[in-house]
Amino acid sequence: MTENLTGLTDWFQTPPGQYLLGWEQTQFDLAVADLFGYNAIQLGLPELQTLQANRMPHRWLALPEELQSLLAQDVQASETSGAPQRMRVALVTDAAALPFPAASLDLVVLPHTLELSADPHQVLREVERVLVPEGRVVISGFNPGSLWGLRQGRARLSGRLGLLGTPNLFLPEAGDFIGPWRLRDWLRLLSFEVESDRFGCYRPAIKTDKWLQRTAWMDRAGARWWPIFGAVYFVVAVKRVRGMRLLGPAWKPRRVASPAPVPVANRR
Repeated sequence: MTENLTGLTDWFQTPPGQYLLGWEQTQFDLAVADLFGYNAIQLGLPELQTLQANRMPHRWLALPEELQSLLAQDVQASETSGAPQRMRVALVTDAAALPFPAASLDLVVLPHTLELSADPHQVLREVERVLVPEGRVVISGFNPGSLWGLRQGRARLSGRLGLLGTPNLFLPEAGDFIGPWRLRDWLRLLSFEVESDRFGCYRPAIKTDKWLQRTAWMDRAGARWWPIFGAVYFVVAVKRVRGMRLLGPAWKPRRVASPAPVPVANRR
């Protein structure tokens, strides 16, 4: 697991990794800016500040035990900056066992967290447990059906068959990629309702910044002509509770309807 996390961290320093982080950061900022509540948490991937645009008073970054050094750097940076302590850092050993009571969080963000987990089903079940009714989960992940995913799958297959020696992987060797349709089924089983989803990063699987910039036009073309083949997907889902109805505040008292007047017969 430690090697997977290290490989993913190193890959994010490459030109395609920076390109993907830039797109995802924009999507997270747009998705969480108008989500209100009290408590929010980001599980893993400290390279992304997914909650920086959110205005909830209590926000946590939960890291696995293998990233203790990043935890220490984050605490030291917050102390030396003099900024108000609004981003709290919590160290957890596993995203599948969060140290929060049931129905206590308003927002959970999973940036590539399911791909790195040994049991992504349990992670989603834990997210469903800690979320309040109508709470939201925001998920990003690599799309195995994209050009990047197909190149990764072909390299893994050739490595297993021993055709080309060491496989030439484009993406980091970090867990198993989960397709967006497969993720939708998992969310539906846990009573989540997908509120929005989108794909991004349509440039080819190339490693140089020069050619990534030359193929920038493919982002616009891909979003229009082949939207489901983006290298990464982004999903926002809402926790629905059956049989529960949220009532708004009674701003105005309801008027009691007065009985209709009854006509009295006159003998004259």
